[in-house]
Amino acid sequence: MNEYVFISNSPDTTFSLAEKMGMVIEPGSVITLEGDLGAGKTTFTKGLAKGLGITKNVNSPTFTIIKEYHGRLPLYHMDVYRLDDESEDMGFEEYFEGEGVTVVEWAHLIEEQLPKERLAIHLYRLSDVERKIVFHPVGERYVSLCKEILS
Repeated sequence: MNEYVFISNSPDTTFSLAEKMGMVIEPGSVITLEGDLGAGKTTFTKGLAKGLGITKNVNSPTFTIIKEYHGRLPLYHMDVYRLDDESEDMGFEEYFEGEGVTVVEWAHLIEEQLPKERLAIHLYRLSDVERKIVFHPVGERYVSLCKEILS
């Protein structure tokens, strides 16, 4: 499996990296985000949204599971942390197979429902501001995306 590592020295750097991704990401893309509370998952999603041309404030959908935003492409932001039953059919495949970009926080909780091809991102806290961001692309489109944004 390919792995790409990026060290971010600030929330602004994390935001900018994700914004760059948002400018080039294709319809139907699925990104999974893992990391402890405060690792930067929402900061990353906010940057991605800006790159997609979304002007509305993006925040974690902690109590609603899915929030939708509209820009160059729709953004479907999911937080499945509080989902009661991982086998519950929430219709996620409609988002995964749609024309937007889907971001899933705490994705390991619905592993069985995720598409095989996706970009898995794990954020690790190295200090109060520094993060290690590890990209695991599954599928050629995601390998190409990583090479484009990390070059």
